[in-house]
Amino acid sequence: MLDTKHYSDDRARSWIFRTVGYGHDEHFWKQFVSHLSMVGYDDVLSIEHEDGLLSPKEGLVKAISFLKPLIFTEKHGEITWA
Repeated sequence: MLDTKHYSDDRARSWIFRTVGYGHDEHFWKQFVSHLSMVGYDDVLSIEHEDGLLSPKEGLVKAISFLKPLIFTEKHGEITWA
């Protein structure tokens, strides 16, 4: 383990857990969701909230709001343009 400080000591740690959208940006998550689709994954995305800067409720609401527009909701179907 590289950082042995307590998880609640955010200011002294070399890294902290962050809510989705507050660590990696939208570009990262668009690529992530796209790659999941490319390999055939069409199931749930689980949100693990361990961000000490936000309450569990606020962290969950913000993560859902951030991810929802990035998730594909329709099957891509056949290619019609080639």
